[in-house]
Amino acid sequence: MSAAPQSAPVFEERLTGRFAPDARATALPLLAAGVLAAPLAGAWLAVPLLLLGAFAAAFFRNPERALPADPDAVVAPADGKVIEVGECELPDGRKGLRIGIFLSVFDVHVNRAPVAGRVVALARSGSEFLAAFNPAAANRNVQLAMDLETARGDRVRVVQITGLIARRIVCHVREGEWLARGARYGLIRFGSRTDVVLPLAAEARVAVGERVRERLALHEFLQADGLRIRLTASVGVATLPDAADTVEALIQAADKAMYRVKERGKNGIFVAGNPIAD
Repeated sequence: MSAAPQSAPVFEERLTGRFAPDARATALPLLAAGVLAAPLAGAWLAVPLLLLGAFAAAFFRNPERALPADPDAVVAPADGKVIEVGECELPDGRKGLRIGIFLSVFDVHVNRAPVAGRVVALARSGSEFLAAFNPAAANRNVQLAMDLETARGDRVRVVQITGLIARRIVCHVREGEWLARGARYGLIRFGSRTDVVLPLAAEARVAVGERVRERLALHEFLQADGLRIRLTASVGVATLPDAADTVEALIQAADKAMYRVKERGKNGIFVAGNPIAD
């Protein structure tokens, strides 16, 4: 783990408990109301309140995460499904490798620093609240971008992006502070997106649809019949207009990408024109 420069104050985590502090203000009142409603109004009111309270508590859960042993590995800034991997251009003209992660309401919404570094900039932008899985959300939605500078001088950007339901971004860090890799520095409420933008030289170890492939590989089918069958998935991804200019060409490009995965050993993802995952 990179040590903080002596001139940089070290950021101290506030999100250290099993639940984010927001759970107290959101979940506890609902749970208390459900308990009180049970003898007064009956199950028809108590049960929905208790379920909403349990959902709110689960939303603000804050589990521990083990860091990878490789000191150069970049930590995912959020739990969720990878919906974008590709080159992007930042507002200042710099280009980078963007990995976009969609967080549903069932994911953990605590954000973590992907690398150890000093916060050199915090910038708010955007004015819309599109659905977080909409590609346009990355540039148009209300968002907060944090630029980190590592001890080697590399720049890494993490962007907290609101969604259709998520309307509040929480960020505890200040410019000049040093974040340890994996430090929990903020969260986004109720469904959102988090992007990490790495130098172009970085190697992406994930691909679009990564969560689907992992869960499929872990699930055992036909257990009720005494069998324990596990499946793998070969996924070919193609997008308009990057890989094709017509629907027919798009299907062909995706099909070819899928067979590229099979040629390389199956159970992987290949993006047409950008072989980023095995």
